[in-house]
Amino acid sequence: MRGEVVTLFLFLSLLLLPSCYSLPLCTDSTSPITRNTTLAFCGYSGPTCCNATDDSAIQAKFTAMNITDASCASIVKSIGCAKCNPYSGELYTVDTTPRTTPILCNKKTSDFCATTWGACKDVVIANNPITGSSSPTKLSDSFHSSADFCKSAGGPVTNQTVCFNGVSATFPLTKPTSSPEGICIEKLDNGSFINMVPHPDGSDRIFLFTQAGKIFLAEVPNHGSKKTLKYDASKPFLDLTDRVLFDGDFGLQDVAFHPNFKKNGRFFVSYNCDSTTTPNCLGKCSCNPETGCDPSVIGIINGTTPCQFQEVVAEYTVNGTSSSPATATIASKIEVRRIFTMGLPYIDQHAGEIFFGPKDGYLYLTNGDGGNTTHGDPWNFSQKKKSLLGKVLRLDINHFPTPAEIVSLGLWGNYTIPSDNPYTKDTELKPEIWALGFRNPWRCSFDSERPSYLFCGETGQNHANASSTFEKVSLVTKDGNYGWRVYDGFDLFSPIYAPGGSTPPGSINPIFPILGYHHAETHNPSFAALVAGYVYRAETDPCLSGRFIYADILAADMWAAAEIPYMSGNFTTQKVNFTCSKTTPIPCSFVGSTSIPKLSFLLSIGQDNNKDLFYITQTGVYRIVRSVHCGFKCNKS
Repeated sequence: MRGEVVTLFLFLSLLLLPSCYSLPLCTDSTSPITRNTTLAFCGYSGPTCCNATDDSAIQAKFTAMNITDASCASIVKSIGCAKCNPYSGELYTVDTTPRTTPILCNKKTSDFCATTWGACKDVVIANNPITGSSSPTKLSDSFHSSADFCKSAGGPVTNQTVCFNGVSATFPLTKPTSSPEGICIEKLDNGSFINMVPHPDGSDRIFLFTQAGKIFLAEVPNHGSKKTLKYDASKPFLDLTDRVLFDGDFGLQDVAFHPNFKKNGRFFVSYNCDSTTTPNCLGKCSCNPETGCDPSVIGIINGTTPCQFQEVVAEYTVNGTSSSPATATIASKIEVRRIFTMGLPYIDQHAGEIFFGPKDGYLYLTNGDGGNTTHGDPWNFSQKKKSLLGKVLRLDINHFPTPAEIVSLGLWGNYTIPSDNPYTKDTELKPEIWALGFRNPWRCSFDSERPSYLFCGETGQNHANASSTFEKVSLVTKDGNYGWRVYDGFDLFSPIYAPGGSTPPGSINPIFPILGYHHAETHNPSFAALVAGYVYRAETDPCLSGRFIYADILAADMWAAAEIPYMSGNFTTQKVNFTCSKTTPIPCSFVGSTSIPKLSFLLSIGQDNNKDLFYITQTGVYRIVRSVHCGFKCNKS
């Protein structure tokens, strides 16, 4: 029966493309569970954030309140049970600050907040969850009026907020914006970089870095200035070319600055190295007995041995070069601390992106499945809970482990484990793991206005019919399983070589992509790969506002996906034309047919402190500018 359900789901999912659905989130960042029975007290069934134990605990708290007024009791019960709502992660957060009660709707169309005030303002409630008082109190003891109460209980309810109406979560029904006519870009530099990150001081500066291992500090020109990026190519902010292996997919992968960089000067670099030629380049091999992998079976491939190449995350600082980290123009080459080192089984699909969570301040590290493109994760690392390959990891780099903790937890470096990582509930998981089932996540980004939304792009496995390969974007949640290599996108995947065994489809609950495309939908089906970007939050092009921007590596194809209605989880995508601005300071380096403009190898999509988006390509850096500069119409400009 389960197989029939899975087949039906896959069929319906394919019908939904290019419009797909994301998952709601609970307060602990996990996806809701699906219950076959109704919760005895709170009454939720189907997807819910509560189990029977949670339901009983909510009932006990409600009973202890000793509310004698029936109308008020009914309302307070529904508010307490909102913890079980599948969207409770949004209901209990305002501006990333956790709440003790959900956001109550205080709009003309749904004024549940005023209803709560009217029913409960003069009712004595013991351990009142709304006022936060441990002694019996009335709402009127803490608030003077309905408006005063709703300012607190309702929070800053805007078009971008979900709220609780006494029965369920409600979302603002915003009208879809007009579709963008096109994306207008200007070229700001001819250099070849792999990515960029904004300076953490909030200025107009960015850090650009090369795959070979150099990091540059650059100034971004104002829009309309006709100026280019300003940096000194002879004076990098940091040069790590003496320890970075630059070959094929190997190299400097990413840079992440500590959220408190302006005071502590800490930043982190992810790169690859060769243990046979580089000192201090040796970590545990990811192919080991715990993961069921035998290095002798892998053997010598392309002249290399298993785990000859390493994935490294290292900490550096500017404190040795400046008393004020925000003003530093050069960093120390001395590595402060080795955060993570892991030997890679093969030579590709190792990801290696690092970034900090905007809400929790932890360091996230993406790992691919370890490689072997031909056979597609032959050791099934992505599904194995004792392997860190094919995973998104979440690390605490502000506290450091004792030698005993390193041994007992089997850590791979100098970090500790966040107390709410999934392993606390699933003891089979390695403690670093946040989510699993990835082939090669590249790139990932949080939505700056909704930090519970973490988008990750992935390239698909090449099939005999290359045009059928599916490139995807997923919304990543705590303890989520994204299917690989049981599924490749929406399709079941059957490896031709699997010494590490396979995972039965019925044994996992996969989370399917929210967006994606088949190679056949691109201008070059034989060579396509998705490069994920950001939700567009800049003021530059209003017609792109709120849309997730992504593109193909050959950059002849770009997409913009809108969530309609807002907060519904329903993403509808469209392919978008693009061309070069008439005011570009450097002529755009389009290649191929003039009727189909194409950038040469898109490596990343970056974002600066103004939320403007940049295309980082092999032959230059481009910025999205106002659509009018390309003759595109935007009725919101």
